[in-house]
Amino acid sequence: MSIPRSRFAALSGWLAILVSLLAPPGAAQGSTAVDRGEYLVRAANCVSCHTAPGGPVFAGGVPFPTQFGTIYSTNITPDEATGIGSWSYEQFEAALRRGVRPNGEHLYPTFPYTSFTKISDEDVRALYDYFMSLKPVHAPARANEMRFPFGQRRLLGVWKALFFDEGRFVRDPARSEEWNRGAYLVEALAHCGACHSPRNLLGAEKTSAPYTGGALYEWDEERGAVRRGAPNLTSSPHGLKAWSEDDLAEYLKRGVGARARLMGTMNEVVLNSTRHLSDADTRAMAVYLKSLPPNGDARRRPGKKVMELGAKQYDIHCGTCHLPSGLGSEDTAPPLAGSAFAQSPDPSSLIDLVINGPRLPVQAPSAEWQRPWQSMTPFGQKLSDEQAAALLTFVRNSWGNAAGVVDPQDIARLRE
Repeated sequence: MSIPRSRFAALSGWLAILVSLLAPPGAAQGSTAVDRGEYLVRAANCVSCHTAPGGPVFAGGVPFPTQFGTIYSTNITPDEATGIGSWSYEQFEAALRRGVRPNGEHLYPTFPYTSFTKISDEDVRALYDYFMSLKPVHAPARANEMRFPFGQRRLLGVWKALFFDEGRFVRDPARSEEWNRGAYLVEALAHCGACHSPRNLLGAEKTSAPYTGGALYEWDEERGAVRRGAPNLTSSPHGLKAWSEDDLAEYLKRGVGARARLMGTMNEVVLNSTRHLSDADTRAMAVYLKSLPPNGDARRRPGKKVMELGAKQYDIHCGTCHLPSGLGSEDTAPPLAGSAFAQSPDPSSLIDLVINGPRLPVQAPSAEWQRPWQSMTPFGQKLSDEQAAALLTFVRNSWGNAAGVVDPQDIARLRE
């Protein structure tokens, strides 16, 4: 979900403070099922998807725009009339792992049961016990707004037959305990592939290209559905090759590393989820992600004229902070050379950053986040669509970077 920047900032800070009150960041998983469930809820980032701006926690109402229509998240508090209070454990487990409502209807895969199907029996029970321990909130579900015929839930049975494989996470005995823990967190609870994997025309993740970068839509109350791009998380030169395990672990835990600082759509992920995990768990996630084999191809390559125009704009607007080498510095700006964000297959988030400026979290996720990098100002009033497109194409194809061309019409679509 996306909302206007002022409200987004307020919401991000409010949610982060709220979750902090539930337990301190990095709290251990605990000994009781409820304690474990609370930790697992953070790992799955349930609060971000099931808490509407200004609304009660876990009461739903968050819009998720898709190419098929807009789907609204539901109330997952134990209210018997409007939430899940009347659900048995078996009904909860069926929804979480198989995407089936108590009445037998199929759930839209916007709810990531395609990942949650891998959650262990013990963790499903802990999640159920935690949600049933919460204070009930009466909040009726908002009706989805789907284009015909996608509002017919029975069609999802066909979709599942084609694209959904139910089954638990299977440990790889040839890998370390740390790697297996990271794989479980990334693949099941954190459902990273939901955003970072490309999807086919029917909205299913492409199993041939997992974690190679994705595209999604967020709702902005002023602009409507806004397209975003998610980076490649494999060890491809277009992805995380330049990141170390330390870089990734620090970013997930503290919102900052040598390669990047928290901003944009990752604000809620770190503020409401990964910063609350143990150091061991964020390290395990980093270990697993760095083990992903390189995958993902560069798109259409730029011509000489575009690169020359882009180089000129970079020298004028970017070179002072990011340096002519694209390597940045600890005192001015993060590196662009080898940047997974800059090379995302879909450049929408990069365009939004340059044209409208970064969406930084109001509440710093950690003391380390306050590093001396300068705050970037919007360039939307300084660059024409053609200049901005050339600049970003240059960044995406210099210093060893190799990503697709940004077209002027891509810039025009994301201007406010």
